[in-house]
Amino acid sequence: MANTASARKRIRQTEKRTIRNRARKSRVRTFLRKVEQAITGGDKGLAQDALRAAQPELQRAATKGVFHKNTISRKISRLSSRIKALGASAQA
Repeated sequence: MANTASARKRIRQTEKRTIRNRARKSRVRTFLRKVEQAITGGDKGLAQDALRAAQPELQRAATKGVFHKNTISRKISRLSSRIKALGASAQA
């Protein structure tokens, strides 16, 4: 148990931050799931729209420190290359 006022305040701050970060992580996962479903469905246009909607949320999570910026960059890069490959396989 915290003995000082500053330690008690830290506990309160951590609880608030944890709730906020958990919500942000959940939002990111939801957006990623929508992109994955669009890719699995094979609809390139829908997948591009889903990725375009997901990018700001992913970048915001990186800015807020919920995810590392390189992690988000890697996820966006891999998703966009998979979407690009969708168009190539559809035309072939």
